[in-house]
Amino acid sequence: MQILRAAGHFAVPEGEPNQYREHLRATGLSIGTYCIPVGGKDGQDPHTADEVYVVLRGRARLVAASGEAEVHPGSVIFLPAGEEHQFTDVSDDLSVLVVFGPSS
Repeated sequence: MQILRAAGHFAVPEGEPNQYREHLRATGLSIGTYCIPVGGKDGQDPHTADEVYVVLRGRARLVAASGEAEVHPGSVIFLPAGEEHQFTDVSDDLSVLVVFGPSS
């Protein structure tokens, strides 16, 4: 067993760009936290692995090739490998737990 104490518990310092922090990498799995400050721009490219986002705090809109939705604490979103997606309209500092499988 491994307890991931830091997962989801960091924020981007004011004035800094988006940050991704990986907390665990194992065979077939990667877990990290992605944070975007209010007004920040999401510049990520499509990933080579399936991905699940769990919104821990903040509010934004997630725009993907298959649709779009408002996200807020408690939102859980699945994105298949290769699907283009971006967080937009970040109105409250966003912290998202990210699970990749298999690890990218």
